[in-house]
Amino acid sequence: MIAATAIAVSVFAAFQVASELLDWELRDTAENQLRADSRVLAANAQRAGLARVQLPPYPGSGRLVRVILPDGSTRTPAGQPELPPVSEHAGRVARGASADLMESMDSDDDGYRIYTLRAGDGAVQVAHVADDSPINRFGLGMLLIGLFCVVGGALVGRTVARTGLAPIDRLTAAAVRVANTHDLDADIPDEGGGEIRRLIQAINDMLAALRDSRRAQRLLAEDAAHELKTPLTSLRLNIELLVRLDRRGTLDTALSAESRTRLLNDLGAQVAELSTLAAELTDLARGDASDESTELLDLADVVVAAAAQARSRVPDLEVALDVTSVWVSGRAAALQRAVLNLVDNAGKWSPADQPIQVRLRAEGASAVLEVDDAGPGIDAADVPRVFDRFYRADSARALPGSGLGLSIVQRVVYAHGGRATVARSARGGALLRIELPAAAPTAPIARLTAGEDTAMR
Repeated sequence: MIAATAIAVSVFAAFQVASELLDWELRDTAENQLRADSRVLAANAQRAGLARVQLPPYPGSGRLVRVILPDGSTRTPAGQPELPPVSEHAGRVARGASADLMESMDSDDDGYRIYTLRAGDGAVQVAHVADDSPINRFGLGMLLIGLFCVVGGALVGRTVARTGLAPIDRLTAAAVRVANTHDLDADIPDEGGGEIRRLIQAINDMLAALRDSRRAQRLLAEDAAHELKTPLTSLRLNIELLVRLDRRGTLDTALSAESRTRLLNDLGAQVAELSTLAAELTDLARGDASDESTELLDLADVVVAAAAQARSRVPDLEVALDVTSVWVSGRAAALQRAVLNLVDNAGKWSPADQPIQVRLRAEGASAVLEVDDAGPGIDAADVPRVFDRFYRADSARALPGSGLGLSIVQRVVYAHGGRATVARSARGGALLRIELPAAAPTAPIARLTAGEDTAMR
């Protein structure tokens, strides 16, 4: 409809312009012919006189002539149709008031174009009947052409629109099918061109992201169920034992004081492990969704706060800080959680008489944080999977933990545009390193350096 309307408007505008041009051209040609014929008749009248100039009989078609005598009377050829009366302006030309006059006049049946030219003591007139038939034929031809163009344009526009929108129809059907069946595995065929191709590629990318998200959710649920099974089973068995002994009234006699204390300590440790696992699962499931806004902060403050928090959890933990002021753009709580996880992980492995070394410095355009322990280190076979969720090396099975801490570290670091790596420390243990894009500080501040007392005990 838009194409047909545009063509109709274009044809109408072209018809109007072409009609005006054609009418102007025909009128100009006719007037030039009238002037030429008038000059010939005037020359004859000058030689023979207005009253005696020969006027051949009217042949039945063609130009019309009339001679205006000095007394105002007129002469016309025999058999010629009667012209409209001499107008006042034409009379003024005959009396010598002006040289010539081109005018249009109407009679009862026809319209005339009359040219009056001064000749001798009077004037001569040459006229022709105004003929609109060329304009009418031209208009009819334009109308037919316009109708053909409108109909053709509508058909072509419909065909082009349907062809161009066919991929959109198929895309819509595919999207509806995905919405109804929740089947994210079938990609939409990549067809069409330009914007449609980019739209299909974007939707396929979105489906791939949804597939990855659903796969990650399924793996998270499976891993969580597996990890929760062991502490829940142990907790249930211990509680059932206590309940059974209490029902029999043999709780005090069946278990020694040392056994009861050990059992209660196990229950507390299992509850704490479940609480930690639940918190880490919640944090991991949230992904990057957070109400915390990004701000410009000094990473050294975050590291110091995380080290203090780790010290409050484990009073015997010794952390040696060597930090300098490095500004980054990020979320303080998320970064502190990541640093805390690094310190907690190092605390599980570092010997009691060997402090955990935490170093923060600027390297080029990056802020580099290293957490160094003096433990046994990480086997080469375990390095590629250190940051995987729920992954725990064989040597770590007996230690508390869920295997989520380093995975959370990697997620936080990636969300801030950085990267996390693991290597062997010069002390033989593990060296966990994170790099974050540095930012310009708001103002220079003083910061503790390696030469000052930065150890936390």
